[in-house]
Amino acid sequence: MTDFPITAESRALIAGVSRRPAMDFVRGAMFIGILLLVWVSLHPFEDLSGFYVADVTTGKEAFLYGLFGVLMAVMLALTMRDDMPALKSLVTPAFMLFAAWVCVTVVLSFDPATSLRRLALSVFVIVVTATMLLLPKSQGELMRWFSIAALVLLVTCYFGVLLVPHLAMHQATDPQEPALAGNWRGVFGHKNVAAAMMAMLLFLGIYLIRAGSWLSGIAVAVLASVFLFFTAGKSSMALCTAVLLLSSLTLVVRSFWARAFLLLTPLVLLNLFSVGTVMSDTLAAIADLLPLDTSFTGRADIWTFALDSLHQRLLTGYGFESFWGTDAIQNLQEGKEWAGYASHSHNGYLDTALGTGLPGLMLLIAAIVVKPLRDFQAADQGGNSGPLTMLYLRIWLFGLYLSSMESFFLDRADTTWVTFLIAVFGLHYLARFRMRT
Repeated sequence: MTDFPITAESRALIAGVSRRPAMDFVRGAMFIGILLLVWVSLHPFEDLSGFYVADVTTGKEAFLYGLFGVLMAVMLALTMRDDMPALKSLVTPAFMLFAAWVCVTVVLSFDPATSLRRLALSVFVIVVTATMLLLPKSQGELMRWFSIAALVLLVTCYFGVLLVPHLAMHQATDPQEPALAGNWRGVFGHKNVAAAMMAMLLFLGIYLIRAGSWLSGIAVAVLASVFLFFTAGKSSMALCTAVLLLSSLTLVVRSFWARAFLLLTPLVLLNLFSVGTVMSDTLAAIADLLPLDTSFTGRADIWTFALDSLHQRLLTGYGFESFWGTDAIQNLQEGKEWAGYASHSHNGYLDTALGTGLPGLMLLIAAIVVKPLRDFQAADQGGNSGPLTMLYLRIWLFGLYLSSMESFFLDRADTTWVTFLIAVFGLHYLARFRMRT
């Protein structure tokens, strides 16, 4: 047998081939692991019988901070060599101006230490989310990894309901909201979070079906729909239906301004007839004529208090994430003692203004409302229209609408926030790059 010399080029080729399966496994494991970390969290099936709001507003989970700090470093190492153009594309005026203003509000914060600490975790999470979407090298990989993570989450939630129902369903003994007894919440801390997540998983299931992954897509869509029903999350159910209808109309309505009117008019109306009702007697009178609970399940009192507080610091707010659960809330009037225990205002736009002032709110709208819509238009016109673009559009639109009644914008490692960010960054990349099938 004749021996052939192995050249340096051959050794490099052999080493590259042997490393490829290992790197493929690492990329898939990181993507699925990060998704499950965010969706399931480090504390699934929490016992709400001893729940206190202050427990989740301190932001002092050192392990979580360290974990996302390490993940950020690992994700940058995995993506910087091959995906530098995509990373550089994130340096846009909308993102950079908002980031700069947030830094200003940290310096001027009512509690700079708290703002800086919470901003650090938010930055870690944002970078991890932005780089995570660069791990799949084809749409086939993305579909496979999404479906694995979604099915693991759904199966875990269902096992929770079957095996530990006292930890996966609201109980009459819960001190905060005993009226929610029987509503499913799965691994999540509240049925509203579970409902929002199930709505977004339904969008994911529809995407998988349309992209050709029928079996996993049907499984995700059916399991998410059933769970959503048993959460009794009326807001998420209604918004999910509206998003499916409005997003489908974008296949007919093609111009940017027509799409903007179609998709953003409901957002304006949702805020006018929610927070707007405590700002205008006229809007309140109109809302009274509608088949709505005009107290919005107690949210009206929170909005009134939050708006009164905002008027005192309209320009800079109280500092990034340094209002609710901090010493900024003092000298409460009789009957408003509850405000000291509230974790947010149940409106993401109002909470953003409380933390970063009106300029911060305007810059946030530019970054996560206007820019993603422009990205969707660019992706659609640039040849990247299809099931994946529609998935990101639906998650983004659902998040915008939901934020009229809930608050998760900029909320560090919050499940809904990170899933919303996936859509924002997904639309950003699809507007600029073509993904292989």
